[in-house]
Amino acid sequence: MLLLSRFVLLGFLCAALVSSGMACGPGRGYGRRKHPKKLTPLAYKQFIPNVAEKTLGASGRYEGKITRNSERFKELTPNYNPDIIFKDEENTGADRLMTQRCKDKLNSLAISVMNQWPGVKLRVTEGWDEDGHHFEESLHYEGRAVDITTSDRDKSKYGTLSRLAVEAGFDWVYYESKAHIHCSVKAENSVAAKSGGCFPGSASVALEDGSRRPVRDLRPGDRVLAADEQGHLLYSDFIMFVDKDTDTRRQFYVIETAEPRSRVTLTAAHLLFVADNSTGQEGPHALSAAFASSVRPGHRVFVSGGRDEPLRAATVERIYVEEHDSSFAPVTAQGTIVVDRVLASCYAVVEDHRWAHWAFAPVRLGYGLSRLLLHRDEATANGTAARDGVHWYSSALYKIGTWVLSRSSMHPLGMPVVS
Repeated sequence: MLLLSRFVLLGFLCAALVSSGMACGPGRGYGRRKHPKKLTPLAYKQFIPNVAEKTLGASGRYEGKITRNSERFKELTPNYNPDIIFKDEENTGADRLMTQRCKDKLNSLAISVMNQWPGVKLRVTEGWDEDGHHFEESLHYEGRAVDITTSDRDKSKYGTLSRLAVEAGFDWVYYESKAHIHCSVKAENSVAAKSGGCFPGSASVALEDGSRRPVRDLRPGDRVLAADEQGHLLYSDFIMFVDKDTDTRRQFYVIETAEPRSRVTLTAAHLLFVADNSTGQEGPHALSAAFASSVRPGHRVFVSGGRDEPLRAATVERIYVEEHDSSFAPVTAQGTIVVDRVLASCYAVVEDHRWAHWAFAPVRLGYGLSRLLLHRDEATANGTAARDGVHWYSSALYKIGTWVLSRSSMHPLGMPVVS
């Protein structure tokens, strides 16, 4: 039956792809061909994402200076791309040395620059720094940062160059100076590059029988506390984990509320339901999802007071980061789940809960069929056999998303990074 479920899900995925492909011809409506995306230049001193460079939501923490004599020097690779001009004022080749991830993003940007301005090339003024010319804990010391211009040094192009760098996949882009753009990437093996959208295994959920259970121990068919689109509490079937990792240590945001007091722990890219502070309404009449990394003190999240009590809006009092050794991303039939008494979405990466829930419709259908055609114990046994890792369907959706959505539509820490 597990094989049948896979065929059903794959069939729906293929049908979606075929229908979208057939609709690419000229004409009005669904199949209208998209115009080339308009690039919005960055303003002077603007940075994307709008967080500090060495934080979880950007390039991650500094991991130590790399010298030619250090063990980590092997992490750097030279970039001899003929479409990139390296200033190399030290005449040592240091500016050509960088991590593989930085190299990949830089090479991608070089192509974009030539497409945007024929005859113009990308120019690197600073790469890996072995001489201590930058501020303390600069990512230049790890080969994770570059300062760039265009080959013609036309400053009117730098705002657009910044935007091209964002689209090329750099994890942090800063229109730092009138003379250059600063770009950086995550470390190859950092926990910041392995976020996904999950809860720690120790997080707990409420079951229909009144008991509580750690997320890691959920089994398909368990009825867990969730909420509908209007914020009314109900119990929904747990279907599966779209991501399960019992070993990797990851960073999680911890979001605490004051009244009522609660504490939920989840990764940066996971969606959490928040209230619009401007409405003045206390109830969750219109749920709005936001990435955990964008929640700030003063925002209001929704907390369950008990089995028979409605959700209450609670003001976020404190936010900090913790590391945990396991992570689980549960999906329910409702698409929502109350974890540690706080209402969260089951989805991550894309900041549109309704779109994500629609995309998982084939999963719900496959689960429903398995429950109809198999005995409950057989279906549960199939579900618990899931291995660690990202579910194949979730990986496929993410891949499609990278094709059809702009980079700004997806969280920078969405899926585990593959450089």
